[in-house]
Amino acid sequence: MGWTPLFLEMNNNKVLVVGSGEVGNRRTKRFLEAGTSVVVIGNHVPDDILELGATPKPIEEIEKWVKWADLIVTASTDQKLNQTVADMSGGKLLNRADVPDEGNLIVPSSFFIGDVQICIFTGGKSPLMSRELRKKIEKVISAQDVMQLELQSFARNILKKKVENQKKRRDCLYTILDDQKIQNLLNEGKLEEAKSLVNEWIISL
Repeated sequence: MGWTPLFLEMNNNKVLVVGSGEVGNRRTKRFLEAGTSVVVIGNHVPDDILELGATPKPIEEIEKWVKWADLIVTASTDQKLNQTVADMSGGKLLNRADVPDEGNLIVPSSFFIGDVQICIFTGGKSPLMSRELRKKIEKVISAQDVMQLELQSFARNILKKKVENQKKRRDCLYTILDDQKIQNLLNEGKLEEAKSLVNEWIISL
């Protein structure tokens, strides 16, 4: 199967999570944080997951909730149940947390550094290496990188109003990225001063 990374707009969509173990709870929390309505079918849904807004339902109603859902996650320890739910799902978005290759949607390991979201997918080969790679990435991306991201967004918004030519806007952004004085300000944590400097420079163009 040919996998490709995508981001889905999940706000106001409906998700069914089958399983309330460690993996199921991670999926539930992630979709709740994305603004979805989540129904969970599991032996015990933890209080912290319920407080986030998850709705527990009995297994006897599983067919009803499969029909209700836009996206289905099978994360139960009961492989027969997972397969039954997968068979019911038809052509819906299906994340087989139990057997990833048999679904049509992968939920990769994901984390934020500032406003940067980073996802790691090893093709199911090694969850352990996903964690190790995350540690390495977190060491490489600095606070200065995160501030540069904010500064680039700030500059880009101003340039769109002032400079019509896209290539010229891109050249300006590279100039800001490479400017030593700006880098020094960011290294000192002075983002607002860097913004002020960039704003003055763009106005003078």
